[in-house]
Parts: sequence; structure tokens; C-alpha cells
Amino acid sequence: MPAPGLRATLAGRERDAIVGPFVLVIVVMILLCVASLDVLSAARAFVGGESHWSKAQKVAVSELQHYLTTFSEHDYQAFLNAIAIPQGDRRARIELNQASPDMSVVTTEFMRGGIDEADVAGMTRLYRHAGGLHDVRAAVDAWIEGDGVIVELMDAAEDIHRHVLAGERDLQWIEQSRDRIRLLDARLTPLEYAFSDALGKASRETAMLLRVSLCFIGALLVLIATRRARRLFDERARMVEELRASDDRYKLAVAGSNDGLWDWDRRRRQVYLSPRLRQMLGMPEEQGPAHAIDVFGWLHPEDRLVARRAVVAHVRRGLPLDLQFRVPRDDGRTRWYHARGASIRAADGMAVRTAGSVTDITERREADVMLFAAKERAEVTLQSIGDGVITTDARGCIEYLNPSAERLTRWSMELAHGLPVASICAFVSEASRQPIPDPVGQVLLRQAAWGSPDKLLLTHADGWSVAVDLTVTPIRDRQGATSGVVLVMRDVSSEREHAAQLSYQASHDPLTGLINRREFERRLAHAMHASQAGGASFAVLYVDLDQFKVINDTCSHAAGDELLRQVASLFGTVVRATDAVARLGGDEFVLLLENCDETDGLAVAESLRTAIGDHHFAYRQHSFVISASIGLVSVDAAHPITEDILGAADSACHLAKEKGRNRVQAYRLDNDEVVVRQSEMCWVGRLQRALSTGRFVLYAQDIIDLRQPRKRRHFELLLRMRDEDGSLIPPRAFIPAAERYGLMPAIDRWVVHAAFTGLRTLATREPTSMPPLCSINLSGTSLCDVDFTAYLRDQFALLGIAPSTICFEITETAAISSLSRAIAFIEDMRALGCRFSLDDFGAGMSSFTYLKHLPVDFVKIEGSFVKDMLHDPIDYAMVEAINKLGHATGKRTIAECVSSAPLLDEVRRLGIDFAQGFVVDAPRPFMPIGTTVA
Repeated sequence: MPAPGLRATLAGRERDAIVGPFVLVIVVMILLCVASLDVLSAARAFVGGESHWSKAQKVAVSELQHYLTTFSEHDYQAFLNAIAIPQGDRRARIELNQASPDMSVVTTEFMRGGIDEADVAGMTRLYRHAGGLHDVRAAVDAWIEGDGVIVELMDAAEDIHRHVLAGERDLQWIEQSRDRIRLLDARLTPLEYAFSDALGKASRETAMLLRVSLCFIGALLVLIATRRARRLFDERARMVEELRASDDRYKLAVAGSNDGLWDWDRRRRQVYLSPRLRQMLGMPEEQGPAHAIDVFGWLHPEDRLVARRAVVAHVRRGLPLDLQFRVPRDDGRTRWYHARGASIRAADGMAVRTAGSVTDITERREADVMLFAAKERAEVTLQSIGDGVITTDARGCIEYLNPSAERLTRWSMELAHGLPVASICAFVSEASRQPIPDPVGQVLLRQAAWGSPDKLLLTHADGWSVAVDLTVTPIRDRQGATSGVVLVMRDVSSEREHAAQLSYQASHDPLTGLINRREFERRLAHAMHASQAGGASFAVLYVDLDQFKVINDTCSHAAGDELLRQVASLFGTVVRATDAVARLGGDEFVLLLENCDETDGLAVAESLRTAIGDHHFAYRQHSFVISASIGLVSVDAAHPITEDILGAADSACHLAKEKGRNRVQAYRLDNDEVVVRQSEMCWVGRLQRALSTGRFVLYAQDIIDLRQPRKRRHFELLLRMRDEDGSLIPPRAFIPAAERYGLMPAIDRWVVHAAFTGLRTLATREPTSMPPLCSINLSGTSLCDVDFTAYLRDQFALLGIAPSTICFEITETAAISSLSRAIAFIEDMRALGCRFSLDDFGAGMSSFTYLKHLPVDFVKIEGSFVKDMLHDPIDYAMVEAINKLGHATGKRTIAECVSSAPLLDEVRRLGIDFAQGFVVDAPRPFMPIGTTVA
């Protein structure tokens, strides 16, 4: 690096030529200043000592005068203490006059004279070396003369002290002594002034000498600098030109390089960093050298120690300097750099100057990391995936097998390397068991990916094979040429077995092994299509075990499952192998007998019923006789059925159960019972849709009090269903189906909620129209629902309806079918304030027996008796008897279906309490306008 070298050479020469003379002159000036200051300090110390000397002398004279008055030893001792200061200075001066004075004595005596120890050395030098100066000599002479007077004063004091001790205290002597002391004191005062004046004059002369010397030396310095500067101008011009050329070469080299340059001068302990390197390290772009430690501080904390060790090893032991390190940036990112360097070494091998370059390798490092990570991911992925992977070269020879491929092919990587793929992999079609053409050769020939449309097997020489999915893809280089092939084989044995198992499970019942409903419906659809196309006949048998619930409840569900399995095995002994037998669920089975007319179907059904009835089922200590109800539907050209065949068979099966079970019931279009049962089954879906879409509506019909006709009437709420076309359907059309298929609890809850919502709206908008009592019909299934009581309590609380305004109507048949539960329900609701009415009383055979056990408030006489009582004496007698019995048990009576005025008059004449019918009021919509039922 020539530019810094030239700059350093020029700077060294200029420094030596210009600074040298100045240093010499400055040294001389410093010596003069030191000497002058020493003289001034010593003079100041002497002046200070003189001050102590004068004060002590005055005190001594005063104490001695006082002693002549008091003759006290204390005053004399005070005199001695004061005179000790001048005496100490005297002894120090005498010691300094010796050729080799004892400085300890000098120091001790000066300090006794009140002089600081630090000033003793300077006073000694001034006394001994400057004694020849006129002013100093005058001060010393005054000091010597003063010491002589002090000696006389001391003699006078001793003489006075002897006289006093001898008792001689003559007044004349005392006055003479006083005059003697005053005389000595008068002699000392001028000497003190002379000493101070001489020292002051010496200090002034010294200061003047210092100023003159400094001025002279300054002028000499300017003269020397001017002469030396002129001599250096020519040399400087030459070196500046050389330096400029060197700098130009250096700048061009640095600018043309993307690397950062550095130069470490260990002797000067400075590091030069190029602007590019400062930029790379994130350092301020300031000029001038840096310190080595400062440079390490810009490195990543984890790399600083490593970098220092590498540099120390290079400097001390000559190891190559080649290291990589990180530098954190202000934006949070980290850059990687590569540093190299070389050194100039001294004779002992230690580097004295080291220089080098720093290259930014961040992008290269990131690329290396990404490449390594990608390679590692690929290797780990290939090692861990379950698919077998084989790669080949451009000739189709194996280069790599992952562990899964080794397992599938039973070849190791070492043995298979370099072999053609066909030598270790033999693929055949699973369907035909025929070998397929070499897939690798096809890919290399066609330069395109390959996939087999058939299911393949990978076979081995020992006959073992495994089902695989195979894909073969070419590997291309940057120019697009095929450089190899990759085969991916996936073992799909378990998937195909699982798919087969799922297919079986999707079409078979897991308990019995029979086909399930889905598979049966598929086969039934196929049979119907065949029948419609070619007129082929078939029969469907719907089998339902009788009293199956008894076995489940008695012996657990495990016994029921065992019975189902045994019954399933019976079917195989009765039907043909081509017939489809399915379990729909629970204890329901269905059979499809293809190419079978009604006669043969009935024969098979009877054989099946007999086989089931003859089967003895034993489970542990229990033994059961089982039976089955069977519904049959036959389809042929003479009896085509295009509707729900399973539904028709189910209806026939239910009818067989209702007729006493253990029988076969055939479905025919001219059989009213079957048609009615199937019609009821159709109602289930319609009722469920009506509930979900809110198509039930309530109507109200007044009930008049025959004893107080003008009294506000109460009414009964009647249920209607609005069909999808908007027409109203009466309850007698759908209530039987709802009761048979368990929909009444949901309908009753809807009625209660709708009634309470309407009553709350009516009470809010038209309180004068609020009836004193509202009757709501409940079914028998709701009476037996243990949660229905809690539901009613919640509705009363939620909608704020007073229980005393509600009367629940229950039919006689529903009440006596579960008498204990009905009584419990009535008592729970009556405790809240509700009232009850026994509806359709007289229709049952045991009405009079159970009436006294039911705690109801009203008895509604069956309408079939009331409407014909004017023409039928028996009906008349029944109405009269029920009325009398009701009154006898404390209940009020209501006559239903009162449709004419004569009938109303007769009902009133019999003493019946209330009347209801079209003559009183026709049913009307109940829900107030704007009422919404959630």
C-alpha cells in the first residue's frame, strides 16, 4: 500500500527537521523556568521565614519586658519559646556554612524556625549557590548581623534571669535592663527590613531575567523555524507529487475492487480501513486510522473470540490468516464476510505489519445453506418416506435406492448400483398377470412421464408379489435434456385390502354378515329395472321378530345379538343362494326373491315363519320360543308397484303384527287395512315437515255456561294442520298416525307453547277478550312423558301464564291406559292451579269404574251420544246417566257436539252445566294478528 508509506515518510522527515530545534529551545526554556521558579520559591520561603523570625523576636522582647515586671518563670519560659525560632534559623545558617552540611540538622532547625520542610531544599540551594549575588549576599549579611543581636538579647535575658533568681530586684537595675532590651530591639528592626528588601529585589531581578531569556529564546526559535521551513519546501514539493501519484494508483485500485482493504501497523497500533470495508462493517465513514480492538467490536459477539485467536495465531506463530465471520447490521440482518491477510515480519518472526482484504460472502453462504438444506431435506425425505424411490442415469442404470425401495425390491443399494431397473423390478398387471413393457425404457424413449392405467404388482423370483402404484418421470438438466429417470413405487397392498374391506363393510351388516339396507336397495332397484324392462317377477319379504325387546330386556343386548346371528343363519336354509337377504336394523330383515311370483313368495314366507318358530333359542339359563311377522309384496306384470316397495312391505308387516303376530300378510292394492296402514306411514314425513315449517294452526271454540249464559265464555283450542297447498286438514286425518308413530309429544309441546304465546299476546293487546279458562287437549303419550311436567312448568314461568286459566283435556282412553301416571300428572298440575277435563267420556268400557279415581274438574260427555240423544233412547239414557254420575262425584259436565237449538234446550233441561257445539259457536282462528310462535 504505497500511499500510506510515502505519507508516513514525508511526515517523519518534516517532524524531525522542524520539531527538533523547537524541542531543544523548549528544553532550555523549561530549565530556565525551573531555575527561576526555584529561586523565587526559595526567596518566598526566606521571606516567610523572616516573617516568623521577626514575629518571634518581637514576642521574645515583649515576654522579657513582662518578666521584668512579674518575675514569673512562666513569662521567662515564654521568652525562651519565642526566641527559639530565631535561634533555630541561626543554627541552620551556621550548618549551611559548613563544607558538607548535615541536611537533617538544617531541616530540623529551619522547621523549628517555622519553615515548611518542602521549602528547605530550595532555601539551601539559594543560600549555598546564589550567595555570590549582590542582593542575596546583602540579605545574608543582614541575617548574620541580626543573629548577633539575638545572641546579645539572649545574654541579656540570661543575666536578668540570674539576678531575678538571686533576688536582686532593684528598681534602678530593672530600668537599666529595660533600656538595654529596648536598645537591642531597636537595632533588630532595621535589620529585618534590610533582609526583606534584599530578598524582594532578588526576586524582581530573577523575574526580569526570565522574561528577557524567554524573549530571546522565542526570537531564536522563530529564526530557526523560518530557515528550516525554507529548506524543506523543495523536498516537500517533490514528495507531494510522488504522494499524489501513489494516492491516485491506490484510489483506482480500491474503487475497482468490491472487497474491503485493511492495513494494521502493530508498531503504531493503528488499523487503516478502506471506505468500502467501513461500509461493509457498518462503521461510520470517518477518516483516519482505527484501533484493532475497535474493529473486533463490530463483529458478531460469537465470532469475536474466534477472529482474535486467528489473528493472534497469524501474528505470533505465522499461521495463515483466512477466516469467516459475521457482522450484525442495523436492519436486524447479519452479513457474512471472508477475511484474508499477509504480514511483514521482524527478525524474531513476529508480524509488524499486516494487510489484507475482506470479501462479502453472504449470498454465497445463503446459497450454500439453502443448497445444503435442500439436499438434506431431499435425503431425509427419501430416507423417511414410505414410497420406494429409484433414480437412474441417462442409460437407465440404477444410481440410488431409498430404504423403502430396498424393502420392496429386496435389493440393497450396494448390489443394485449400476444395474438396469428391469433386472431388479418385474412389474405385471394385477388383472392379467402379464408383464408390462419396461417403464424406464419407455420414458427414455418418449422423453415424457409414464403412468400405468392398470393396477400393478411388483413380483419376485420366489413368487412373492406386492401391489404397487408406479410413476416414472424423467430428470432433466438445465438444457432440458434427460439426464436420468426417477421411479416412485408406493406399496398399496394395505390400501387395496382396506378398500376391499370397506367395500364389504359398506354393503354388509357387521353383526350378521348379511347385506345392509344400502346394498339391498341397490339390488332392489336392479330387480325393479329388470321387471319393468322384461316383466320379470320378484317378491320382497319384510321380516320382524316378535317380542324381540323381551329378550333384550331379560338377557341383555348380547343375547339379542346372538339371536339375530342365529336367525340370519336360518335364512340360508330356506331361501336360495341367489336370493338377497339383508338386515335393515334392529330385528328387521328383508329378503329379495327374484324370479318368484306371489304364490311361491307366500310359500317361502310360510317356510321361513315356520323355521323361525321351530327354532329354539337358549341363552344361559333362559329359553325362548321365537316367532316372526312377515309382510310380503309381490311385483309382476299383473301386479306392478311403482311406489315404495319397502314401505309397502313394512306396512304389511305391521298389519301382521296387529293381527296377532306370527303370521304372513301379503300387500294388495285392494286390501283396505294395508292401504290405511301405508297411508299412516306416509303421514309421518308430512307431520315432521309441518312441525319444522310451522304449518300447525290453532282454532278456538266457545263453551257456554248453561246456568249463566251471559257470563264470559271459556273456550277449547282445536288443532288443525295447513297442508302444503294451503288447505286445512282436520285432526282426525293425522292424529292416529301421529299417535301410532310417536309424534304426539312433539305436537303437544307445540300446542302448549303456541297456546301460551297467544294468550300472552291476547292479555297484552286485548285484556277484555281474555277468557276465564282455556282448554288444551293432551295425548296419552304426553301424560306418560316424565319430562312433560317440567316442560309445562317452564312454559308457565317463561310466558307468564296463570295456571288457574288453563284446563287440560285428556281422553278417557288415555287416562285409564296409564291410570297411576295420569293421576300423578293431574295432581302435579292441580297443585299449580290448573284444572282438568275428562274428554270423550262414555266411549270406553270402564268409564264408570274409573271416574271416581280421576281428580278432574269437568266431564265432557262423548259427542256421539249427545248428537243423537233426541232420537235414540239409549243415547239419551247414557247422557242422563253420565251427567248424574258426574254431579254425584262433584264434577261439572259438558255436552259436546250440540248442533241444534232443540238439542241445546234438552241439554239444558237435563241439568248439564256447559254446552259446546256449532249451535253455540263455530271454531275460529285463535292466534291474534302478529303473534309469532318460535
